[in-house]
Amino acid sequence: MQRFVEKFINYLEVEKNFSAHTITNYSVDLKAFETFLGDKEVSSVDHLLLRKFLADMRAKSYSKRTIARKLASLRSFFKFLYREGHIKTNPITAISTPKLDKKLPVVLDEAQVAKLLRCPPDDDVFGLRDRAILETIYSAGLRVSELVGLNINNVDLIGEVIKVFGKGSKERMLPIGRPATTALRRYLDKRDELKVKEKDKNAVFLGKNGTRLWGRSVRRILDKHIKTCAVAGHISPHSLRHSFATHMLDRGADLRSVQELLGHANLSTTQIYTHVTMDRLKTVYDKAHPRA
Repeated sequence: MQRFVEKFINYLEVEKNFSAHTITNYSVDLKAFETFLGDKEVSSVDHLLLRKFLADMRAKSYSKRTIARKLASLRSFFKFLYREGHIKTNPITAISTPKLDKKLPVVLDEAQVAKLLRCPPDDDVFGLRDRAILETIYSAGLRVSELVGLNINNVDLIGEVIKVFGKGSKERMLPIGRPATTALRRYLDKRDELKVKEKDKNAVFLGKNGTRLWGRSVRRILDKHIKTCAVAGHISPHSLRHSFATHMLDRGADLRSVQELLGHANLSTTQIYTHVTMDRLKTVYDKAHPRA
């Protein structure tokens, strides 16, 4: 199993150019299946054994979403093995993915976002950094991985645009608003106070040790300011991305434009925000219409 996993991961890295985060997820999922297999050979895997793996995950109280993700990893893995001739039949074609409950994204309203963006102090480099982080995520609808991967040479403060690399290292140019541009400029003017390490000299967002921030660090930064400002509970950095998309649609942006800004490969992924917008419109309607 391990030999085939190494071949598959190399394929994802070299030929598919997947992000490090995605490859880590594949590795974790396949390691779980390898542990379940024990001494069994990959060639011995059939649909019955895969059903046992599903039952094992359910017995461990894995969520439907987690099970679906692990199955998706296995689908890609066995499809690769079959295409490369390492197995004679693809056993996972007989396995269906559990139906997921539709989960609408958590969205802040415009007042909550404004309150959160004002929360970081502006009298030291860390406060300026945190404000620039929050402003940039919301202004451009960034994923956290895109934010922490941002380099100085990808930021054009005069043109008010940034270049980011999304899933599969797909490049896109994004406009940023004046508040985000101002926040970035004020932070970058003070950035050298963080004693930048040579290996991360091109990174925009740095930690206290002068190295590039990680995604978990961004989550901690957000949690700190949510707690300080008492904005809302159960939100993540991705909630700012969700809020960006919803507010754009609320104010008249077309779905295709929002799809392009978010970097979604399929329009169906972006359409979830139309449900959020419709729910908000229904709430307003019910409160305002005399015969609602």
